[in-house]
Amino acid sequence: MSLIGTRYRFGGTSEAGFDCSGFIGYLFREEAGMNLPRSTREMINVDAPLVARSALKPGDLLFFATNGRRGRVSHAGIYVGDNQFIHSSSRKSGGVRVDSLGDSYWSKTFIEAKRALAMAPAAAPIVTARQ
Repeated sequence: MSLIGTRYRFGGTSEAGFDCSGFIGYLFREEAGMNLPRSTREMINVDAPLVARSALKPGDLLFFATNGRRGRVSHAGIYVGDNQFIHSSSRKSGGVRVDSLGDSYWSKTFIEAKRALAMAPAAAPIVTARQ
C-alpha cells in the first residue's frame, strides 16, 4: 500500500515507475522472494493453481483483457481482499492504485486468477522471545 501513487511507466520495474507486470514482479520478489515472468502474457502461464473469483485470497494474481481482444491478457493486478485489487493502472489514472473488482470495467475484462503464492519458498519460522 505504501506504493500507491507511484507513477506508471511502461517497462518500469522499480519505485521510479511501474507497469502492471513490473509492479507485480517487484512486490513478489521483495515480499515473497519469488521471481515471476516479466510480462503478463508469460505470467498468466505460470504453473500455479487457478482460483475461482468467489474464493480469492489476498496475494492472488488477477488477469484482465483490457485491450479489446477478448480472452487475451493485457493487464494484471494483485487481490488485496474485500473485492479490491492493487495494480499499476496507467499514466492517465495515476499509476499504482486500488480498484474494485466489482466495477463494471474490471468485472467485464476479468479473465482468471491464480494463486502464485502457493509456489513461494517456505517461509522461515517466526521466532518469538520468551516472556
